[in-house]
Amino acid sequence: MGKGQPSYTDEEFVAAIRRGDDRALAQLYRLHLPMVTHFVLQNSGSEDEAKDVYQEGVMVFYEKVRDGSLELSCQIKTYLYAVCRRLWLKRLAEKGRFGARLDDHEPYLETGAEADLAEAQERDKRFGLMAEALEQIGEPCRSLLEGFYLLDRSMQQLTADFGYTNADNAKNQKYKCLVRLKKLFFSHYKEEESY
Repeated sequence: MGKGQPSYTDEEFVAAIRRGDDRALAQLYRLHLPMVTHFVLQNSGSEDEAKDVYQEGVMVFYEKVRDGSLELSCQIKTYLYAVCRRLWLKRLAEKGRFGARLDDHEPYLETGAEADLAEAQERDKRFGLMAEALEQIGEPCRSLLEGFYLLDRSMQQLTADFGYTNADNAKNQKYKCLVRLKKLFFSHYKEEESY
């Protein structure tokens, strides 16, 4: 460890990351990168691909820590390995580079990583589909919904911004827009599900 770099236990890493300590996150990142790089290089990957997978794995871990939903039943090292291994196997499958040794029959580690990763990927997919639906919904719905949900504007502000006669009219329009957005979103979602 370099000077001025405290070494953390797993519990201290989680506590430090939860309170926004970037030094702890940077140290954790450096700590387990070699392990994941070794795994990816041993299994048909490059160093750049290993870094990609590792960054994605660390982000899953980071988000779970920050939102307080991480239930760590193993070492952070084991958790990150399980997430990154799963991500890399998925990429190999997508590239059609599944080797005989990597047919993924290895029993899953009981880390909670599988469920967390699936949840993160599902959330990313939903955000992507929601953004697509918003693109297609057209004006004024798009600006109205973005103003209320993303920019945190009040109904009074939106009434003035969009020239509605009163807040009730703006609310009715927002409701109609939401109904349209849900229809668009769920039609996208069902298309994705049927692939």
